[in-house]
Amino acid sequence: MPAYIIVDVKINDREVYEEYKKLTTSTVTAYGGEFIIRGGKTETLEGTWNPERFVVLKFPDATRAKQWWSSPEYAKAKSLRQSVAATQMILADGTANG
Repeated sequence: MPAYIIVDVKINDREVYEEYKKLTTSTVTAYGGEFIIRGGKTETLEGTWNPERFVVLKFPDATRAKQWWSSPEYAKAKSLRQSVAATQMILADGTANG
């Protein structure tokens, strides 16, 4: 079943974050992932959540998503992001059994 990584990013250094974006794309695709949303406009319909930068990645399954997140290919980019941004990130199964 597909799995999604959902990310809310508060960027502190946009110039360095642009380098992060360049490094990330190839690592995501190497693990079978794709960007569903990458920084698109958001609008809060309920509550107070107002992400600065909202990203959704889709992977074939949760195992591949976690492999990507902890991979050596993504390590440099992840370290760069963590140095210039505050990130909230979750992994969600793509089931509709609710």
